Amino acid sequence: MTGRTRRLPPSPPTAETVVRARGLLPSLSPAEQRVAQVIIDEAATASRLTITDLAERAGSSETTVIRFCRAMGFAGYSELRLTLAAEAGAGQAGRTAADAAVGSDISETDDLTQVVKKIAFADARAVEETASQIDVAVLAQVVDLVAGARRVDIYGVGASAFVALDFQQKLHRIGRIAFAWSDTHLALTSAALLDERDVAFGISHTGTTSDTIDAFAEAGRHGARLVALTNFPKSPITRVADLVLTTAARETTFRSGAMASRLAQLTVIDCVFVGVAQRTYQQTRTALDATYAAVRGRRIDTERRRGGAAADDRGGRG
Repeated sequence: MTGRTRRLPPSPPTAETVVRARGLLPSLSPAEQRVAQVIIDEAATASRLTITDLAERAGSSETTVIRFCRAMGFAGYSELRLTLAAEAGAGQAGRTAADAAVGSDISETDDLTQVVKKIAFADARAVEETASQIDVAVLAQVVDLVAGARRVDIYGVGASAFVALDFQQKLHRIGRIAFAWSDTHLALTSAALLDERDVAFGISHTGTTSDTIDAFAEAGRHGARLVALTNFPKSPITRVADLVLTTAARETTFRSGAMASRLAQLTVIDCVFVGVAQRTYQQTRTALDATYAAVRGRRIDTERRRGGAAADDRGGRG
């Protein structure tokens, strides 16, 4: 990666504090993680605590609280408290006890009606929070890279493999050359054939999946530009990437790594896809018309079927 321009996620606050704290959690020291967890679990209460009170509640020290504030992009604890208080006030407006219950984790005693409500709430929040924290400047750079690439390799395993395949299908529909790889050997051999004209996308919710990171790094060694999509802006995959896009999904007990995170990833992928489609508007329109025409004959004509059924009914009655 020598000589390559790398851009890591910005440190200044750009999204809700709790969302950012969740994203940074794995990269913090154990003592800082305890401070972060208090902020995540008790944001409204934390806004009313002194720095000494917060340190005691977290089983930490005032120095650690200051380090956490700086890791979050705040100048000091006063700025963190003011931000938490403002966000707590905005969040409480119109919020009821029922809303709080729906936003809680799924328990073994929840009936299916409650499960449906909690899943819908968590999925909607994942999409909303992801959209709120997207760095549009980085997104624009990613769109430019993909729009100008000779080809795009997309790496992802597990739940992220479904997102990779969706991205490949979207790009193919508008005439872009793209390949999604979930097998490590195939991903590595494909990455070895890339060069500076190409873009490699590494998709990993945790940012720690070695299969994805290894293929991603291999692509970089051959000159490809690297774009990471992860939930954690300081995870290992971001150390390799040129550009980083982040999601803001929180998984619950029964949904770890596979549901809210996937929807959040698809939201970012859709933003990239639409951006690329806009950059190549005429080519996109031509490709979409051609691909639609190719599959149009594979759809059943429901109007004709209804008309034929009606005629059969009339014939039968006659």
